[in-house]
Amino acid sequence: MKPACVVKDVKKGLVRMLNALDRLMLEKVADLHEIPQGAYNIRKNGEGVQRNTTANIDIVTKKDQPGIDVFVKPHTQGESVHIPVIVTEEDITDVVYNTFDIGEYSDVLVVAGCGIHNSGSRKSQHDGIHNFFVRKGARLKYVEKHYGEGDGKGQRVLNPKTIIEVEDGAVVELELVQIKGIDSTVRDTEIRLAENAKLVVTERLLTYKDQEAESNITVELSGANSSAQIISRSVAQDHSRQSFYFDLIGRNKARGHIQCDAIIMHEATVRSTPRISAYHSEAQLVHEAAIGKIESEQLIKLMTMGLSEKEAEDTILKGFLG
Repeated sequence: MKPACVVKDVKKGLVRMLNALDRLMLEKVADLHEIPQGAYNIRKNGEGVQRNTTANIDIVTKKDQPGIDVFVKPHTQGESVHIPVIVTEEDITDVVYNTFDIGEYSDVLVVAGCGIHNSGSRKSQHDGIHNFFVRKGARLKYVEKHYGEGDGKGQRVLNPKTIIEVEDGAVVELELVQIKGIDSTVRDTEIRLAENAKLVVTERLLTYKDQEAESNITVELSGANSSAQIISRSVAQDHSRQSFYFDLIGRNKARGHIQCDAIIMHEATVRSTPRISAYHSEAQLVHEAAIGKIESEQLIKLMTMGLSEKEAEDTILKGFLG
């Protein structure tokens, strides 16, 4: 019988099998229905299993610690890098250190994320530490999705840490998403912006049952005319607990805005702590935070259109996190 899916990395001479579960996890965390074109590095259960590089994007295994170095050449346009992680076994603690050098005046998409399938009784955990250097005039879109599933009692734990240095005139867009199924997560994000650099962060997070999630985002506006916008939306259901800490620091003539909105349901708990600190007379910083339940008027309106209460609720939550 032929295997379901066999993929060959010609450069490395490696042949690895991706089964149906692997492909499902790749679809959830990286929107991949097949092995992508361009540069990619796929990590499974603590080991790199597939890799491809291009003329403009090189991926090199670190020699001193687990992880990779990704080098994007200056002026690279319209290319992407996929670096998904799959964990399909219990009793794994996988720690990886990845470094990205995004060349001057390049424009690239980096898609990361981790999917954990745990049907056992012991914990499965992945901690990813990502360091980005976004060079002068470059544009980076970074998408990170987390997803968990499995009918076992073993915990699914994800602890990402992202540190980004943004040079003069560079633009960074972050999309940080926790889809479902993660029992515990601590998400740390630290970003420093130089002159005329711009940042947009969109965070979407869902917890339910007894899950816990903590998100810490610190943005330092160091350069003149730098700007940052942080938008966080979350839904907390059942007995889950969420904590958000936002720290926006203005050290120069700069603009920054934090908006944190949460829908709380059942017996859940949500804490949001936005902080703004100005160290320059022309730093303009704003924060907003709102926590509340689904408005009954929204439910009634959708139910008059023929939806059940559960269908109406799901529609509202999908639109809120969409």
